[in-house]
Amino acid sequence: MTLQGLRRNARLVESVLAFLAVFLLALFPNMEVVARRFFHTGVRNSTEITHQLVLVLAFIAAAITSRENRHLSLSLNLKFAPRILSRIQVLNAAIATAFTTAFAWCALSFLLNAFDPGEKLWAIPLRWIAMVMPLGYALMAYRFTRNASPRGWGRAVAASGFLAGTLLAWGAAANAAQVLLPSAAGFFSSLLPAYAWIGAHLSTPIILLLLFGAITGVPIFVVLGGIGYMLFSHTQQPLEIMANEAYFLLTSHSLPAIPLFTFTGFLLSESKAGERIVRLFKALFAWFPGGLALMSILVCTFFTTFTGASGVTILAVGGLLSYVLLKGSYSKTFSTGLLTAVGSIGLLFPPSLPVIIYGVTAQVSIKDMFVGGIVPGIILVLVMAVFGILFARRHQVPRERFALKEALAATRAAFWEILLPVIIVWGYFGGITTLVESGAVAVIYSLVVEVFIHRDIKPRDLSAVMIKCMPIIGGVLAILALAKGLSYYIVDAEIPMQLTAWVQATIHSKYVFLLLLNVALLITGCFMDIFSAIMVVVPLIIPLGNLFGIHPVHLGIIFLANMELGYLTPPVGLNLYLASYTFNEPIGRIYKDVLPFLLIQLAAVLLITYAPFISTGLLGLIK
Repeated sequence: MTLQGLRRNARLVESVLAFLAVFLLALFPNMEVVARRFFHTGVRNSTEITHQLVLVLAFIAAAITSRENRHLSLSLNLKFAPRILSRIQVLNAAIATAFTTAFAWCALSFLLNAFDPGEKLWAIPLRWIAMVMPLGYALMAYRFTRNASPRGWGRAVAASGFLAGTLLAWGAAANAAQVLLPSAAGFFSSLLPAYAWIGAHLSTPIILLLLFGAITGVPIFVVLGGIGYMLFSHTQQPLEIMANEAYFLLTSHSLPAIPLFTFTGFLLSESKAGERIVRLFKALFAWFPGGLALMSILVCTFFTTFTGASGVTILAVGGLLSYVLLKGSYSKTFSTGLLTAVGSIGLLFPPSLPVIIYGVTAQVSIKDMFVGGIVPGIILVLVMAVFGILFARRHQVPRERFALKEALAATRAAFWEILLPVIIVWGYFGGITTLVESGAVAVIYSLVVEVFIHRDIKPRDLSAVMIKCMPIIGGVLAILALAKGLSYYIVDAEIPMQLTAWVQATIHSKYVFLLLLNVALLITGCFMDIFSAIMVVVPLIIPLGNLFGIHPVHLGIIFLANMELGYLTPPVGLNLYLASYTFNEPIGRIYKDVLPFLLIQLAAVLLITYAPFISTGLLGLIK
């Protein structure tokens, strides 16, 4: 078999394993719900199996994301000559290769030293399951090298990252050698002084190199993980902490909900659900002023609750909504600005992924976070709706006549999709299903609706849908896994305590603190994606919130609302670039179009910040 044939078969195996992992991840919680509800029992070890499946899926998805060259990155779109740009890409690939190689060594040492050979789950040794970590990182390193350049010299330079990463991880490699190759342990130990010298003297230059790579396209998970890694190396702490934190985060209680709801969102976006929902809201609201604008807001809100403000909403329904608004006599400027602004407006409603991740990170009840987000989320929707109505009145946008027959037909067509959030909210808040079980129910329900009822997605096309959602699942979980290590270092180094002491000595007004917090979070949201920010920034602000007596749920809503606004904040708000791509407009024009909506949402965020009862008022009423 040729090398190309081997690669093709490897891609097929990856895709099959990814599909199988998601299928089993949805199957076991559903089996648990049925067994508990009807047989008053459960499925043995189903929770542990689900957690390990997330670990496996995370690294398969991350490897596929590397294969497709789709890892989340922050790029300022700096203008370089093609020759310089190609060299920067090779350098970035070498950096990514070096650190994923280092992560692989750390993960190997971790699993060899953390798990007893006798530890098993359903007769499968936990070491074998955890082996997906070093194998996944190693495969990512290989693919970073392959994607570095079409030319041999570029790939050779990027491949030097394998050696650099091994040197960076020599301490972990030595620990692994003691288990695997006891006879060679002396050789590895003899080079430990050189490894210690690298950590002591080169950590700062390497961190600066990572920061340069961050603005030129190095994947975010490499940047955050690399910074945490070098900080541990500099302080001579065990590098296996990075792998340990990644493992325990990926096998934590609520994390399986992330891939489950993400897959649900992609099933909806890849079917004709968007068209049906647009038709329904258009039929219901197009008869009064601003009706089409309200329709667009509600459609985007619906999709964002499932896609987690990852930008999928704009890509999935942005083009269709833009066409409807333009045909309804709304200006191009208004349409583009509105759709860009509301592309992440459903972030506070269940089952939004950032809310789940915030709850896990801050150790705040996820259910309380969802309850706390209801009123603030409604306010953000309402301010956009009012603006749309006022715009329509001022510019005398024509209205459409209400047609009861069309409204009933549209309701019948979109009935199954509209029922989905009702089922999730009823099951979760009614205590029938846990958050993970709600995600599993959502996957099975969406599969049945889109594949067998509407037949928008053919069974043979499910693998293609799966591959499309892997970059979101893999990209997000890779960031969370490695950012957890950096978060651990921040807490271990007592940085939050030092920051709290400084704030306590400098800022004496709660309201001044809240204003400065808004500014800091807006800047953070401008330069950092929401998933990274949750892992890195939240440990810093939690003690500050406690210092000023801010309710944990209120603090969480402030954080998420500001990060939602960060998607629209120049120069690098994610939705700005997605809108530029979707609507085929220069980024400067997008900045101008979205500005009025940005200011309106900013006013709403300030209201949410300074009126805590908006976030906490329902907590005592909904249990």
